[in-house]
Amino acid sequence: MRYSGRDFTEKELAWIRQLIADRPELSRKDLSVIFCQKVGWLKVDGGLKDMSCRVAMLKMERDGHFILPPPKTKHTKPYKKIRTLWGIEQPEIKKKAGEFNLILEVVDNRTSALWNEFIDRYHYLGYKTLPGAQLRYFVKSEGTILALLGFGAAAWKTAPRDTYIGWDRPTRKENLHLVVNNARFLILPWVHSKNLASKILSMVSKRIGSDWEHRYKYRPVLLETFVEKQRFNGTCYKAANWHCVGETRGKGKLGNREGEVPIKTVWLYPLCKGFRHQLGGVLQ
Repeated sequence: MRYSGRDFTEKELAWIRQLIADRPELSRKDLSVIFCQKVGWLKVDGGLKDMSCRVAMLKMERDGHFILPPPKTKHTKPYKKIRTLWGIEQPEIKKKAGEFNLILEVVDNRTSALWNEFIDRYHYLGYKTLPGAQLRYFVKSEGTILALLGFGAAAWKTAPRDTYIGWDRPTRKENLHLVVNNARFLILPWVHSKNLASKILSMVSKRIGSDWEHRYKYRPVLLETFVEKQRFNGTCYKAANWHCVGETRGKGKLGNREGEVPIKTVWLYPLCKGFRHQLGGVLQ
């Protein structure tokens, strides 16, 4: 049984049931920490994957495998739409891409709410918490925000990407963290500049490896993104030398029911020459 990207055995589920019965004083967080310690479920940096485990346990409870103890704290509130003067629509900006003095600024705790607000206001998918390890950027010129990017965990499986890499399921499971998903890319609607999008993508592809390594202590080797076919052609990704490797079948990020989400084209950008070797794939 697969939850949160991990296969759980019936023996492990029985162990969790017994732990809940034997120690009713344990919180849900306690259960996830103890389980991760027992089975060695760790992040790449050596920390426990207790948050992923908690999500997995909630889904197991939903599927009827056991009943968790009641939460000791209130559930995290859903995202509240924040509207500030900083996020209102600005006067039109029309420049050639080369006329901007572009910089990439990593989002931190001070600027996180503003990034969320811009995405929620102006991106067609709205705001949603990025899964797993993540990095978010503002793209600025002379202090003015022009665009935003968000990178998070890669899709668990997608045939075009996996065929392109040439890996099997165990290898994918082992090395998937080395693939990073460009989940959000937004040029603000009042910014009009030909070739700006491809220039930004080229900039971030040169920067994200070192930024990711600085934060998470490992370096990704491949970027991926999914472009909704009926909305966009992926022109900016093509211009930035990303490779279109096929289309999805509409099964969603975790590869569930076909037709669950719109068909998307799959685009990849290698961050180093030996990316297939590092991912454990085979040469095409």
